[in-house]
Amino acid sequence: MYDKYLEQLEETGKIRNLKERSINCYKNYVSYFLKYQAKPPEELTCQDVRTFLLAQKEEVLKATTLNLYNSAIRFFYRNVLHMDDITVPRMILEHKLPTILTVDDIKYKAMFATMYSSGMRVSEVIHLHYDDISRTNMQIHVRDTKNRMECYTILSKRCLDILTLFIPFNNSCYR
Repeated sequence: MYDKYLEQLEETGKIRNLKERSINCYKNYVSYFLKYQAKPPEELTCQDVRTFLLAQKEEVLKATTLNLYNSAIRFFYRNVLHMDDITVPRMILEHKLPTILTVDDIKYKAMFATMYSSGMRVSEVIHLHYDDISRTNMQIHVRDTKNRMECYTILSKRCLDILTLFIPFNNSCYR
């Protein structure tokens, strides 16, 4: 019943150059929303989105998941149904203090040192390879960036020392 709309959503995501994973998540979230409402998408209103998100909140979903639903549905309304009047506020995220890591956990120490000193994202650090670290130039080659561009970033001496402790045991870096 909703296949036509989900295909349009996928096509629009590809045109916008969204990553395949994002497109699939959007399709899943929108599909769930459409099945929940069980009415033609053209008849859906802003209140339908609010009702759906409140029902999901009652199922004790986290704010980040609800915001993903919200983003997917807004993308669907704006880019597939061409309705710009969707204004559903995003949920405020809870900020809990992180668990304190032990000094012996060299893997996480190396990851955090790399992110902090070079300004890299978690996903970029996770995809690092041994060959990406240039000790002579004190640089890190970043391959899988969020905006799909390769770049170089700085490598501090202290971070290199921590990485040197971690890398000999594990040549694939952080995997």
